[in-house]
Amino acid sequence: MKKQLARNAALCLALCTALSLQAQQPEKQERKRNLVVREYNIKEGSTKQVLDNVTIYDAQGRKVEEIEYASYGQKKRSVYKYNGNSRKCHEEVEYNDKNHVTKIKRFEYNDDGTKKRQYNYSPKGQLLSTKEFEYSYK
Repeated sequence: MKKQLARNAALCLALCTALSLQAQQPEKQERKRNLVVREYNIKEGSTKQVLDNVTIYDAQGRKVEEIEYASYGQKKRSVYKYNGNSRKCHEEVEYNDKNHVTKIKRFEYNDDGTKKRQYNYSPKGQLLSTKEFEYSYK
């Protein structure tokens, strides 16, 4: 009886934790709606801010663009594309410092939302490589 009660309590705790985490996810995305995050570097002994990174989120709280900067300006830019209202990125396009496409990544997902496969394409659309994701617990 005590074992059954302990199992039920553990199951209830696990379920409550899962529901709590699931409920927090939309709240986190809600805070990112139309958000622009700018990151700056400041060298020791200086007060000058140097732009390092900019991340842009759309009206649904999805990351749509990320720009990395160097001392000379844009170093790299990534644009994220989504199908409809999906929260899962289906394509990422990477650009170089001259704003030319360097790589296109397309993604497949498992039923549980984890990444299944990533296809890497050249700027001209030629498949270069495939990355497969495997998940396991210790």
